Parts: sequence; structure tokens; C-alpha cells
Amino acid sequence: MKDLRILLDVTRTHLLSRFKQTAIATLGVTFGIGTFIIMVSFMTGLNGLLDGLILNRTPHIQIYNEIKPSERQPVDLYEGFADNLNVVRSVKPRQTQERIHNGAAILNYLKGHDSVRGATSQVNARVFYLAGSIQLNGLVNGIDVNEEIRLFNFGDYIVRGSPEDLLRTRNGILLGAGVAGNMSVDVGDRIQVSTVAGGLFSLKIVGIFQSGLAEVDNVQSYVNLGTAQQLLGEGRDYVSNIHVKLYDIDEAGPMSRRISDQFDLTALDIQTANAQFETGTTIRNLITYAVSITLLIVAGFGIYNILNMLIYEKMNDIAILKAVGFTGRDINVIFISQALIIGLVGGLIGLVIGFGVSVLIDNTPFVTEALPTIKTYPVNFDPAYYIIGIVFAMISTFFAGFLPARRARKIDPVEIIRGQ
Repeated sequence: MKDLRILLDVTRTHLLSRFKQTAIATLGVTFGIGTFIIMVSFMTGLNGLLDGLILNRTPHIQIYNEIKPSERQPVDLYEGFADNLNVVRSVKPRQTQERIHNGAAILNYLKGHDSVRGATSQVNARVFYLAGSIQLNGLVNGIDVNEEIRLFNFGDYIVRGSPEDLLRTRNGILLGAGVAGNMSVDVGDRIQVSTVAGGLFSLKIVGIFQSGLAEVDNVQSYVNLGTAQQLLGEGRDYVSNIHVKLYDIDEAGPMSRRISDQFDLTALDIQTANAQFETGTTIRNLITYAVSITLLIVAGFGIYNILNMLIYEKMNDIAILKAVGFTGRDINVIFISQALIIGLVGGLIGLVIGFGVSVLIDNTPFVTEALPTIKTYPVNFDPAYYIIGIVFAMISTFFAGFLPARRARKIDPVEIIRGQ
């Protein structure tokens, strides 16, 4: 085998002597990798945005006291009917409150659990919003503002005002954008809230909340925990819901079942609550990666065809190299080196172009009323995609150069020269 410096010098000469063909091969790699980066960054960014609309505002586990009929009726307790088929019709739910008993103790227990990132209590009150002659059904959520911001990115969905305004104002309310629009009210106005028990309260609008989900924004609003407890005429220990955020979302199902058995409460995990959403997310991810892999495969075949033609055009050069003493192994090294250099240069340029276009997309205005906090198109700049891109460029160009080079090393230089 010739000295490696000599082989690399021949490689450089071949690349520069036919610069047009080299540039075309490099551009084939560049556009393949660049297109892959642009598509996968944009599509995964868009999927992340759609997932965030649900996941950021949805607890991994929601705990509440579901009012339902007793599973065991009095007839089941009578031994005389133990061996009979007992049918009880029109069973009514038992008389009980919606509150979670010992809510503070349960909350402290959950906060001390190793797999729990955080837990926060809520008080839900069904109300009527009143403004002049307008009356709308609604739901007021009493929240711990600081914990909602930390666990569920609550502040990101406030389009006017701030969470701190709700903290400073005891009788303040963050009104849903749909409710505010339907009632023609804005920040600084006062709104009357009537509970189902007949109580009437005047609350000051300190901010407008918009999640991007119409069924939420047309109904829900937020107040402090104390204000919600006052609306219901309950004490400071009253809690109707506990929302739990875990470090690992996959643990939500098993943990919700343990909580339900341990505290005799209903614990709803996020997978069960959003089964259709999970299916949609899975399908979108499959489409994203299927398109991305297809782009890489198409780019790989394009690279192979270009390099194959490049080597075919250099048959005379191969014959001359063999005639002056270069072995088949030397020919292999020369053309694989050419392919790897083309792959490296083209791949790096493709990454730069892909990153540049992604930045351009990321700064392109994207304004929609459904997503008030989103100002530009979402793009995912995950470094893993760039690593995959350059690795694929090197691997594809290696095989694109290796396969034709195997044929080139078997060429008989006498036949090539005699054919001339």
C-alpha cells in the first residue's frame, strides 16, 4: 500500500481537477441533510407545541372525591338474602360533600413522595357570571398561584395582567378570555359572581387568561384559594381537588391506582383522561419520523448515484493509477476518502443551511387568537438531530463510495487503455 500522504494527495487532486462534479456531489449531500434538519426541527417543534397545550395545563394525576352510588346496598348486608340474586333499582348517590377529607395531610404526604415533582390543591366552584343583563354559566378555580406557575406554566397563559396581581388582590379574578369577550369586560372592571347556593360576590378583574382551548376559556376563571373557599362558604381546610405533577409521566397510571386504594378517592391519571390525545400524539410522531427517515433514504440514494457516476467518469484515471503501481486497496482508499470528504463538507454545509433556515422559521411571525402567547412558528433545535444528520452523511457517503470503489479496484487497466 502506498504512503497515506500520497493517497490523500491523489484524492485532493481528483476532487479539485473535476471540481464541477465534486461540487454537484457535495450539493447532493448538502440539500439532503439540510432538508432533513429543516423538516424534523419544524415538525417536532409543532408537535411539541400541540402537546404542550394539553400537557402543560393537565396534571399527571387528578385526585377528587367522586360522588357515586354505594357499591354495597343494605340488602347485601342481610344474611337471609346472601344466596339470592338481589336487584336494586334507581340507586341514588349517597349524601356526601365533594370535599377531600384530610386534604392537607394528603397533600403533605404527596409532596414528600420521591416520584412527585409537586402537588397543589384546588377549590372548584360552579357559578354564574353576571354583568348587567348578561348571565353565563362558569367555573371558578381557586388555586395556589405560585405552585400553578411552577408546575403548570400558569403565567404563560395570562395575556393581560400578571399572576402577581391575583396574589395581591384577595377579591381579584383572572377571567377567561371567552368569558371576558362575551360579557364585554376588561382588566380593571368588576364582575358579579353568583354561586349555585345563591350567594352574590363582586370581584375585580385583575387579568385575562387564555389557554387556546375554547371550551376552557369560555367557562373557567381563577381566584385565590381563600376567595374560592369564601364563595362556597367553607373554611380554610376545604379542598375539592388535588393536582399532582410527577417527574416521570409513565408512573401516573400505577401511582393513581395506589392513591385511589390508599385514600378511597378517585385518582385519574393523564393517560386515561387524555386517551384520544395520546393516540393523536403517537400518530403525529410516527408521521414525523417516517417523513424524516424517508428524506434520509432518498438523500442516500441520490448521494450513491452521484458518486457512482463520478467514479465511472474516472475510469481512465483508475487505469493510469494501476498502471503506475497503485494496488486495488490503494484505489479503494482514494475513492472512499473522496466520498468521506464530500460527505463531511456537504454534511456540515447542510447543517449550517438547515440551522439557518430553522432560525428563519423560528423568527417568522405566527399570530393566531387560539394561541395568544405564541408569536412565531415553533422550531425544535435539539442537538440530536444535527448529530444524526452528520453521522448519516458520513455513513451514506462511505457506502456510496465503498460500493463503486470495490468495482473499480477489480478493473484491468489493460482493457481500459486498449478500449481507448
